[in-house]
Amino acid sequence: MGKITGFLEIERHERKYEPVAERVKNFNEFVIPLSEKDTRDQAARCMNCGIPYCHGTGSAVPGTPGCPVNNQIPDFNDLVYQGNWEEASRNLHSTNNFPEFTGRICPAPCEASCTLNIDDNPVTIKTIECAIVDRAWSNGWLKPEIAPAKTGRKVAIIGSGPAGLACAQQLARAGHDVHVYEKFAKAGGLLRYGIPDFKMEKNVIDRRVAQMEAEGVTFHYGKPVGGAAPDAIDPQELAKQYDAVALTGGAEAPRDLPIPGRELAGIHFAMDFLPQQNRRVSGESLNGVTDILAGGRHVVVIGGGDTGSDCIGTSFRQGARSVTQLEIMPAPPEHENKALTWPNWPLKMRTSSSQAEGAVREFAVLTTRFEGVDGKVTKLHCVKVDDKFKPLPGTEFTLDAELVLLAMGFVHPVHEGLLKTLGVDLDQRGNVRANLQDYQTSRPKIFSAGDMRRGQSLVVWAIREGRLCARAIDTFLMGKTDLPR
Repeated sequence: MGKITGFLEIERHERKYEPVAERVKNFNEFVIPLSEKDTRDQAARCMNCGIPYCHGTGSAVPGTPGCPVNNQIPDFNDLVYQGNWEEASRNLHSTNNFPEFTGRICPAPCEASCTLNIDDNPVTIKTIECAIVDRAWSNGWLKPEIAPAKTGRKVAIIGSGPAGLACAQQLARAGHDVHVYEKFAKAGGLLRYGIPDFKMEKNVIDRRVAQMEAEGVTFHYGKPVGGAAPDAIDPQELAKQYDAVALTGGAEAPRDLPIPGRELAGIHFAMDFLPQQNRRVSGESLNGVTDILAGGRHVVVIGGGDTGSDCIGTSFRQGARSVTQLEIMPAPPEHENKALTWPNWPLKMRTSSSQAEGAVREFAVLTTRFEGVDGKVTKLHCVKVDDKFKPLPGTEFTLDAELVLLAMGFVHPVHEGLLKTLGVDLDQRGNVRANLQDYQTSRPKIFSAGDMRRGQSLVVWAIREGRLCARAIDTFLMGKTDLPR
């Protein structure tokens, strides 16, 4: 590395946020980038480890430490330190199609596996990644990469989330005629309709889609594949028209809470609530659905993950009177035992930027029933639970709740419509069955990747699977592939 003693001389310095009182007034991104000098200093902290676990293991096995897309992190850190930003961008894009997405919303397992994290002081990898790609866009370095020759093969991608986008871009660059079918009005999947704008503004997606269109990808919007909608496309016909089809539709079936009072008005899935606000911000029509708004209400978010945090931040920006987040799991430890966990992802207390905006967090809580007046929810009846989720007698309590948002994750992809019509096999968890070697389903020339195949997961895993699925499809069509992993 250019600065051998950088990790000894320079303290970790992370991006800062705009003050809470200011950022909750709008839905704009509020992360304040580091200066160029500060970013280069942070890159100089990279240690040139003998075994850089931040890379990942080079396999697509969940649970392994480091970066799922195998970013060459020490290499781009060194390039940033040397001031060679354009080469750093080339290096970063050699493994990750969309570092502007991961640089904003990835939980950064690479930082958890950084050697400096043994001392709780990892390199600010995510910050550096975001700085590289934002600089690349600002300087016009990210030109369309148009295939020098066309193969004459046509591929359909169903779903335009991160897995579908990554798969489509790679296949287009291999020379295939790629068509992406998206049921909504714009591309992005959960990136556009689930992730709030204050975490990632949607022009970040739009500029990448424009690049892909210039590379030859054709997007078909408002085109649901399968299902009973009058404009739905028959997936069987689609399979006949194309040489290969990739199912990248995500895991959209939400986990419900079937307890007494569930039928009351004011209880909604998170993914009924979040997309509405994203559409309002972008000026997109809500298509006549009833507004779900938190303004002036006591809001309770059930579920302690990222989606729950997104509900919290959105509720505060809509003017919620109070926001309480309930998690059935016990409170994690403040600090992990490094000797037991490093370089793997540790279970420890984390506070998201949205939670820090004023939410009350309750752990080890089970909701037993909803109470309402005139058909509308007004209270939650709850009880504390032990480490086996058994209720603890005498710990019952109630919470005021005029809006309840269920953010308990997703169980599997929606089966009705597309999957049932195609008749693809499902695994024991209800996801599309396709292995990690060729990503093929039980149907000939039908492939699957991302959350639809693996279940709910991270954006960075979706990008990884999309890239690997593209390699598998290219191999299937051409007998070999030169696409990178």
